[in-house]
Amino acid sequence: MSRSTTPVFRVPGAAKLVVIATLLSLLAGCASKAMPTRQENICHIFEDKRGWHYHALQMEKTWGVPVHVPMAMMFQESSFRHNARPPRRKILGIIPGSRPSNARGYSQALTATWNDYQEETGNRRASRTNFADSIDFMGWYISKTHSINGVSKWDAENQYLNYHEGWGGYRRGTHRNKPWLQGVARRVDARARTYSQQYQRCQGSLSRSRLFR
Repeated sequence: MSRSTTPVFRVPGAAKLVVIATLLSLLAGCASKAMPTRQENICHIFEDKRGWHYHALQMEKTWGVPVHVPMAMMFQESSFRHNARPPRRKILGIIPGSRPSNARGYSQALTATWNDYQEETGNRRASRTNFADSIDFMGWYISKTHSINGVSKWDAENQYLNYHEGWGGYRRGTHRNKPWLQGVARRVDARARTYSQQYQRCQGSLSRSRLFR
């Protein structure tokens, strides 16, 4: 009586390479979405995320916005989390309710404002969970704030107030009745100044590096 055997399926060499490449791509995608581990120093952020520095430089070239301003604003908005969203309201203090807005992603851009950005720039495939698109959006917004309300692109405090309240809200002075928001804007300004000082020390070495990730 012959011994029963279980068929063995072998994956051809080429197919193995495809599987391995797919897995590596997935792992790389997960790694690119991970937050920088040392967010207090812009040099450490860009050393950890070399590709981010490239995209930040592209934003600066396109919109004339200094790198440290949107980076400080992004830290405040999302702590560099690609999937950040406003926390849900609590019903009776414990039951999760609705979110206060549809803001999303690195930049915490509202859907309507993001749609305006896509329409004006033609970047219709832009995603709020993509760093390159998000920092370009922030450069676009900061540039428009300069054009609409005359706020310097280097003025992180008032740029953030425009970002939070909208151009019309800022003109109406809605931020003046929000001491907490004024405090946040001052913190953003302080971080932008710190980032600027740090960036001056490492910009050259970062720009010389060709290892983007």
